[in-house]
Amino acid sequence: MTTMTVDAPVSSEPPARISPSRTLRHGLTLAWRNVAQLKHSPEKLLDTTLMPIVFLLLFLYVFGGALAGNTHAYLQQLLPGLVAQMAMFATMGLGTALNEDIHKGVFDRFRSLPIARSAPLIGSVLGDTVRFLTVMVVLVGFGSILGFRFHTDPLSVLGAFALAYVFYLAVCWISVLVGLVAPSPDTVQGLAFIWVMPLTFGSSVLVPNTSTMPGWLEAWTKVNPVTHLADSVRALTVGGPVGNHVWYTLAWAAGIVVVTFPLAMRMYSRRA
Repeated sequence: MTTMTVDAPVSSEPPARISPSRTLRHGLTLAWRNVAQLKHSPEKLLDTTLMPIVFLLLFLYVFGGALAGNTHAYLQQLLPGLVAQMAMFATMGLGTALNEDIHKGVFDRFRSLPIARSAPLIGSVLGDTVRFLTVMVVLVGFGSILGFRFHTDPLSVLGAFALAYVFYLAVCWISVLVGLVAPSPDTVQGLAFIWVMPLTFGSSVLVPNTSTMPGWLEAWTKVNPVTHLADSVRALTVGGPVGNHVWYTLAWAAGIVVVTFPLAMRMYSRRA
């Protein structure tokens, strides 16, 4: 009598627990998908290309003479502040793109793949790095044409932009959450402006010295994470005391991720 053995069928179900390394690998794969899309639709970067130029010209020539006596002196203080502001504004397109993918059913297909549940969201955030890099290159490049110069060593300058990038990645999760909560892509931008505008303009982005502000507004700027980021970038690029601004910025970035990432995952499970 012969014994016949039958191999167990290979399950197409994803493993119950996917390791962090595989999760990151899945996220990077989906991030490359988002980057590849820009090759076919480069117009999606039009806003991030024009926005830093418009803001730099507008703020420089409207406020330069009044706040610093001349535009050249104000440019040295304005551009580092705009690095913080542009890091915030660059995240706004992420929520819209995410919401559009959900409405098109793209995320339904992701859910059927044997990948980590968080991979589509992680891929969206990492893929949006192109938007951040575009904004920073245009901002610094155009600012250099107007006369901006770094006054610190290259390592400090690199640290300033690395800090801005870390904070940008953290804030991206707020944009992801907004994109998941918004009922349609048309409403994402409106919801994003509600939280972006007070954080960016109620800070030291445009006015390094906040002591002339009303008491309540000055108190707000002191706890505003964008203020700490702007002051950190100024100190690391044009000189001055860094103080605890870097640590406050990193603490805020960590806190934002700790709060928004679980909320985004819960909303994603309900929405996608």
